[in-house]
Amino acid sequence: MPSNKSVSDAPITQFVNCRILKDHRLQWEDLWVREGKILNPEKLFFDEEGFADHKVDCENKIIAPGFIDVQINAPPLFSLIGGYGIDFSQASSDIRGGVAVVAKKIIEQGVTSFCPTLVTSPPDIYHKVIPELREQDGGPEGAGVLGIHLEGPFISEEKRGAHPPKFLRTFKAGGVADLMETYGPLDNVAMVTLAPELANSAAAIRELAGRGIAVSVGHSMADLSQAEEAVQNGATFITHLFNAMLPFHHRDPGIVGLLTSDRIPPGQTVYYGMIADGIHTHPAALRIAHRAHPTGLVLVTDAVTAMGLPPGRHTLGQQQIDIQGLHAYVAGTTTLSGSIATMDMCVRHFREASGCTVEAALEAASLHPAQLLGISHRKGTLEYGTDADFVVLDDTLTVRETYIAGQQVWRK
Repeated sequence: MPSNKSVSDAPITQFVNCRILKDHRLQWEDLWVREGKILNPEKLFFDEEGFADHKVDCENKIIAPGFIDVQINAPPLFSLIGGYGIDFSQASSDIRGGVAVVAKKIIEQGVTSFCPTLVTSPPDIYHKVIPELREQDGGPEGAGVLGIHLEGPFISEEKRGAHPPKFLRTFKAGGVADLMETYGPLDNVAMVTLAPELANSAAAIRELAGRGIAVSVGHSMADLSQAEEAVQNGATFITHLFNAMLPFHHRDPGIVGLLTSDRIPPGQTVYYGMIADGIHTHPAALRIAHRAHPTGLVLVTDAVTAMGLPPGRHTLGQQQIDIQGLHAYVAGTTTLSGSIATMDMCVRHFREASGCTVEAALEAASLHPAQLLGISHRKGTLEYGTDADFVVLDDTLTVRETYIAGQQVWRK
């Protein structure tokens, strides 16, 4: 046990023979954990005269921060976006149970925290679901919930994608009042995707950003100036770049132009989601985005209820979708409807398609989403004092073990 000078009697675990992702590079270094936090070994040795109670041999594997998925659509409970037969946007008597199913499954992908995503739905669904989906820590029962991502209904009719048109809304009452009327209380909300070209959207963006809620532009016909105005009002994210927005044009690059815009406020970073499943985005487009703005890329699965389920017809929110191989379509159409890829698949595909470093691929699924949500002081890194949420991977970037708060919650 630790010496009597130690600040805690809690057991200390030392992970050895590992390469840990720290300061943007993989380095041969041990990882020390106590009480769910990452320890500074120098303080442990010299200030506390403590030492490890347990040692874990990682056999030369990689330790990286746990993955964070800010866009995962799930439970037949409610039509959120989540996968494994769970659709967070369907009203259900067991909304929390549906989230728990998804939370338990995604730790197999290395995801330790996520934002259950609710696609366009009628107000009564929002009023039922949002109060039920509280932020919660992860653990042996599954990944932690960081807050809800509300994708819609304030989006473009022309770029709605798989969102049901009859539930789309505009900011008729001036922005803020529309948010309250549609969603109800916003206490459990982490992010909102909206179309910035909608009239009165500026007030809504400012209100959401002022509450600490990340605002994302997406499912939108916005030109570059409209997108830049949204960022100046507080928007910080782009929902699934290239998808459900105007295509890049040399005279007006649209939302895509935010990646190299010179009108971003000083000190502000625009992040952008990429569905790196090999289907939603061509590898060349993936490379263009990454090379233009590497520190803003956030890998998302945009996973739907059919993730982890066999081919066939399934429900996403208020619509039916068809699963064919790795493709998810709105039933009877060729419109893509989310992804059935897993986060670890996206990390591997991104690494291969972009030619980026292993470190960059891993940070796109951990550090960048944490920075987007303003939680990088506690998640998304292996810095001392942060939450001990991490994954153990082999050299193919296959997840072998997942840890939350220093506890092993899954092993391959």
